[in-house]
Amino acid sequence: MTIAVASIVAMIAIPSFRFVTNSNRVAGEVNGLLGDLQFARAEAIKEGWNVTVCTSALGASCDGTATWQSGWIVYSNPTGTTIPTAGSILRIQSPFTGTDTFQASQAVSTVTFNREGYAPGTPAGTLMTLHTSPASANWTRCVSVNLNGMSFTSKVGTVNGVTCS
Repeated sequence: MTIAVASIVAMIAIPSFRFVTNSNRVAGEVNGLLGDLQFARAEAIKEGWNVTVCTSALGASCDGTATWQSGWIVYSNPTGTTIPTAGSILRIQSPFTGTDTFQASQAVSTVTFNREGYAPGTPAGTLMTLHTSPASANWTRCVSVNLNGMSFTSKVGTVNGVTCS
């Protein structure tokens, strides 16, 4: 009888545990990028000069790829360069440890905020899409950045005129 009750409880608990771990992982990955984009925008406004977020696998310079799962850096960029200077790096995000992918639309590898908080060089409809492995629409999340510098997250569907799929 005890074994039967334990197996029933395990059959209910294991799928719920998998849901919780997937949900926490996806939220952490999406919120990491969203938080750093919002931090960069706030720093640009506060300091009065450009602040850039770019993909960076090594955490020292921008690598120019649109694969955000390999990590990114936030750096103070008053001269508008693509190479961070010594002491200008404000935050470093390590590469994801799992197999999730975070791809940007339009090959966007850099988002720069100016002193007004706008992201003028960012193509309209820029979208970074997180796909889990194995792929599932239930876990797909998007981070979009508009020209006004505002960042949004969304699930599959259309939010703020941008389609996440």
